[in-house]
Amino acid sequence: MSQYNDKGVVLRGWRLGESDRIVVLLTAEHGKVRAVVKGVRKTKSKFGGRLELTSHVAFQMFEGRGELGIVTQAETLDRFANLRTDPNLFANASAMLEVVDHFALDQVSDTRRYEMLVGALKTLDSDPAPLVVPAFFLKLLTHEGLEPQLDRCTRCDSNGPLVSIDYHEGGVLCERCRRGRAVSEGSVAVMRSILGGGLSMALAVKDEQVCAEVESITHEAIEFHLERRLRSRKVIDQT
Repeated sequence: MSQYNDKGVVLRGWRLGESDRIVVLLTAEHGKVRAVVKGVRKTKSKFGGRLELTSHVAFQMFEGRGELGIVTQAETLDRFANLRTDPNLFANASAMLEVVDHFALDQVSDTRRYEMLVGALKTLDSDPAPLVVPAFFLKLLTHEGLEPQLDRCTRCDSNGPLVSIDYHEGGVLCERCRRGRAVSEGSVAVMRSILGGGLSMALAVKDEQVCAEVESITHEAIEFHLERRLRSRKVIDQT
């Protein structure tokens, strides 16, 4: 078996037997990997709580013969403590992990996706502005080649006024072509800013109506491409 060192974020995990656990990590250099963590559920485990959901760790892994590796060492890079103590923040972080888990391919390296996730988790943990998760979803869709068209009508190429957005059409629509859900000029402007290099400006937006609309649109867009409802969103809706 070969051995390597890498960094990763724990996307999900589940029990294996009485004392072991399987974890799925999004790594910096090896894409999405699955691994067994032996003895992690024992009281005196050397891993402690280092490999819980959202944990950002540096780890050592032996590659097994199948799809499962074996984590032999793990050191915490960031626990994102605030995400663990605030149920709403944790639900939002879980939504990001769930979406990344869907898009990431097993053992296919994508350093940019990893960096985007780590950056979004850090921002959500330290400065949880209303549009952190919507901004992450928009940028992730763009990274995956699914960027919505926001500058011109997706049907007739008119530049305005743009009054609706339709996920089947792939973006915004003018008054004449309108279908899908209505969208305000303010929300379109914020989404353009997110994708156009004005992320810090977009994260400073406090208008509750605009923030709620952008959040709703980005969640719907993600679920359209996932072809199912986010499990994490059900928790968010209940909080």
